[in-house]
This record gives sequence, structure tokens and C-alpha cells, in this order.
Amino acid sequence: MDSSATTGLTLHSRTGVAYRFDPGALCLELLTTGGPGPYSRYEVLHEPADLAAWAERSRLTPTPVLEISEAEVADMRGLRDALFRVVIAHTRSEPHPSRDLETVNEAAARPALAPAITPTGQRQWAGSPSGTHLAATVARDAVELLTGPFVHRIRTCAAEDCHLIYVDTSRPGSRRWCSMEHCGNRHKVRALRARHTEEG
Repeated sequence: MDSSATTGLTLHSRTGVAYRFDPGALCLELLTTGGPGPYSRYEVLHEPADLAAWAERSRLTPTPVLEISEAEVADMRGLRDALFRVVIAHTRSEPHPSRDLETVNEAAARPALAPAITPTGQRQWAGSPSGTHLAATVARDAVELLTGPFVHRIRTCAAEDCHLIYVDTSRPGSRRWCSMEHCGNRHKVRALRARHTEEG
């Protein structure tokens, strides 16, 4: 996980309002692209250009210029769905699904994106990065998160109608919402209305 990167994705509410969501880890950013079962209606990874666009929005810096095949897009969707089930099981204190762990571990075992330094001292990615390198990088981030010091802080947004997952890396560890400007604000508005109703 690269906390030095500019972090956060721009998402849109059901009413079309844009807000920032920082899930705290690269692997959790991938979960915003769709998922298994009921989350499949949010699917955005249909073709190589979609995966490249996600990489550009992600916390990977600089954005890798990727050579991505259709098969690699399908593999990334499979990794994402497996990771989704593993993380959901973790947040519910349930056993991690073994087949899904295998999927994550197999992806993590492949070569990841390799950083390099340009002659002018800039960061870049070595070689010809592919969709497989990207998947390995995401999978390794997932392994780091799920075995690291913040594993107990992986949470689902406290709003009943929000299913976004994040890791709370704040010092107090008291984060409850996917985004204060979205679900946090909605909660404040509802609480204020309820108070006015009680007072009325």
C-alpha cells in the first residue's frame, strides 16, 4: 500500500452527486468496479480500456501504460470477485473462502509492476507492464492488507444502504463512513431532521 500517493476516487451517488472516497488501499479501490452477485450490476470492467481507466484513477503513481488483453480483464474481474468475498467474510468474522484465497494467492505469486528510476530521477514502471502485472500488484496489496497491522480496521460503511468497504488508517481508528461528504453528511442531515421532529 502506497500511502504517499494522492489517494481517493471520485464516485457518484444515486442522484449523480460526485464525492471523494478513499478506501485506504489499492486492492479496496478495485472493489468499486463491480463484484459478485448483487454487485454485478455495478460492473465497469468490460474491456481493456476500462481496466486502463481504472488504473489511471487508482492510487498507482505514476499511472502505468498497460498492454491489456481481453483475457486479463476477465482475470481481473475474477480476482476482484474473489477478493470481494474474502474481504466480506473478514468483516463478518467468517472463515475466508479457500478457493477465493487461492485465486488471490495465485495472482500475487505472478510478477508485479516493477518500479524504476528515470535518468532525471522520476519514478516509472520497468519493462512492458501488462494486465497480469497489474493484477499481481493488486493481489500483493491485498495480502499485505489482510496480514498487516490494519487488518482489524477493514470495515463496511455504517450507512445501511451503502456497501463500500474501506480500511480505517486514521490515528484514532474511529472512521464510520465511506465519505464524510456523502454518507457522513446524509447521517448528519437525518439526525438533524429527527431532532427537529422530536422537538416539534
